[in-house]
Amino acid sequence: MKLSVIILNYNVRYFLELCLKSVEAAVANIEAEIIVIDNHSQDDSCKMLKAKFPSINLIENKENLGFSKGNNIGVSQAKGEYICILNPDTVVAEDTFTKILNFAEKTNNLGAIGCKLINGIGEFLPESKRHIPYVNAAFKKILGNSNDYYANNLKQNEVGEVEVLVGAFMLLKRETFNKINGFDEDYFMYGEDIDLSYKLIKAGFKNYYFGETTIIHYKGESTLKNKFYARRFYGAMKIFYKKHFKRNYFFDVFVNLGIAGAYFFRTNPKGIRKQPNRYFLVSNSVCDKLKSTLKKPIELGNSLSAIKPETEVVFDANVIDFKQIIKFMETKPNNLNLSFKILPNQSNFIIGSDDTICKGEIIEFN
Repeated sequence: MKLSVIILNYNVRYFLELCLKSVEAAVANIEAEIIVIDNHSQDDSCKMLKAKFPSINLIENKENLGFSKGNNIGVSQAKGEYICILNPDTVVAEDTFTKILNFAEKTNNLGAIGCKLINGIGEFLPESKRHIPYVNAAFKKILGNSNDYYANNLKQNEVGEVEVLVGAFMLLKRETFNKINGFDEDYFMYGEDIDLSYKLIKAGFKNYYFGETTIIHYKGESTLKNKFYARRFYGAMKIFYKKHFKRNYFFDVFVNLGIAGAYFFRTNPKGIRKQPNRYFLVSNSVCDKLKSTLKKPIELGNSLSAIKPETEVVFDANVIDFKQIIKFMETKPNNLNLSFKILPNQSNFIIGSDDTICKGEIIEFN
């Protein structure tokens, strides 16, 4: 088997359904398997999976084991030559895996490969390609200067070597993942992707950013950006520095004070959900149930030039493929203040996210 797609789910049932539909389309011509590990979700994720995706390998954990342990369990069941660690709040293009696997097959000394990530309104996510967060770079980022933190030397659509990738999408050989003992289970959530990237480099492998394919990452769906997020994030950074950069007592005190200060002086960002004036449905027809649920004007079409400002674009995945949807979002006019949702094929809901802070919005229609 060529590829195992590993998806760890926690309470994001609707985003998971959308993700799986995009993944199924992307592995249609690849010898592949999809493994979903559910970390004891309290929604009906598992019920939905069994009903709509019976061929997918579902592992149901009896408690929330965290990101690292959950994914390690999934990889332990994988049969593919390559594995892809994929967040459930993502949408991949139909040719994403094909393009990246072709690149992987031609690349020597391969560590992990990441790709271009955009958020729910089509904005590039700079964490797609990062440098190792040495103390200087990390503190500069905390103070608002991220030049040394993100790999800005590499353009968004380029392909090249980078140090750190994001855990929302990481593709690598299963043999390589096992050789470095997978994700470090000292990390519950956050930091494990940085740690894995760094372990690969220390083991002599090279990580790559592949900017020739783009996926959507509805960032922040499994957790809100609140005090619990901050505590876990800065706690993860503390673990990383202790494991990889511990030097002496004074250095440790300096790092600990810096992390504590960053947590104490942080600001809690507030997301603003857009209220569209109208909807633009990229489809061939409008479902009466959807029309009555939205209760605002809906225009039909497939051209960006016809879209008015303050509009929410709804992509009907029954008639437009995911690659086109992603391209549409990437090339949107910046002056129209658009938002986006997707109607998954053969589903009765539309789904999207206006920023990286708010929980995404799901609108069901029956």
